[in-house]
This record gives sequence, C-alpha cells and structure tokens, in this order.
Amino acid sequence: MGRDGVRSAYELVFPGVAEGGPDIVRVTVTDRTGPGGNPVYEDPTGIIQAEISERSEVRVLATGAGQEPVQGVTARLLSG
Repeated sequence: MGRDGVRSAYELVFPGVAEGGPDIVRVTVTDRTGPGGNPVYEDPTGIIQAEISERSEVRVLATGAGQEPVQGVTARLLSG
C-alpha cells in the first residue's frame, strides 16, 4: 500500500485484438486524482494514465489529442 492506504501499483489489462492476446501495462500511483476523485496511475512513459477506484474500476485518461477512450480495460493489483 502506498500513501493514505492507496494501492501503489497495478497491471492494466487491455482487451486482445484479432492478432493476439491482451496487452498488459504496469502502472504506478501518482500524486494526482482523476475526475472521479480516485488516484491516477501511469506507466513509466506517462503516455498511459488511468484513474483506478478502490474497487479496481478503471477509467483510462486521454494524454494527447485525438486519443479515443479505451473500453474493457481491467486492473490487477500488484503486491509490494
């Protein structure tokens, strides 16, 4: 657990496409909160950012112009 009981890291599992299985991205907590009031997590590049609730509900946030919202992303809590 991180600050104030916030989970420190998750794996985001993006749905698979016809050519392969799901994409998995590790994200860690930032000091920001999202529009729903939950912590924002990001990958090391800062390109993938998501608000994750304490029930592991995921809202992927746009980080650039023209990005489409991604649906069906799930979060798996990482220990440690």
